Amino acid sequence: MDAPRFYSDDELATWIPVAALLELLPRELDAQLLRDADLTHFDYFALSMLTNSPDHRLQMKELASMTNATMPRLSHVVSRLERRGLVARERRTTDARGVDVVITPEGRRVVLRATPGHVETVRSLVFDALDADQREQLRDAAVAVLARIDPEGRMVASRPPAARDDETPAAPTAP
Repeated sequence: MDAPRFYSDDELATWIPVAALLELLPRELDAQLLRDADLTHFDYFALSMLTNSPDHRLQMKELASMTNATMPRLSHVVSRLERRGLVARERRTTDARGVDVVITPEGRRVVLRATPGHVETVRSLVFDALDADQREQLRDAAVAVLARIDPEGRMVASRPPAARDDETPAAPTAP
């Protein structure tokens, strides 16, 4: 049996701030979006995927893959967004077994109004703390880690840039 491996001093010095970032950043993003738009970061992410998809719709399983959500989690979120009038479920015309999630005009208005505050929060918390070289290093590190944890490229961000050229951007764009 192999002896257990422990962190080296260098690994520990890297992992502790990364673990703290993984805990604190989502809380900050949620807080801003909840305050400004009554959306969680996940709600915003799902609505963004729909906003930028062809015909503002995605098959439920496709949206689950793009947001890395389980079907039960996504179903719960879609139900909540549906009650608010931000999305609707529609049967697929090409496959009666499939369900599309369609963003409503109100859903588009909400996500587009939320975008400037979200972008400002991300800039303030992340980008303004880094210089250009650090942003490139962060991008490279994130891509390398994503390649390990999402090798199939289920999430759009995990796919190579060339494969993303015609894909959905991370933040919604104006119509």
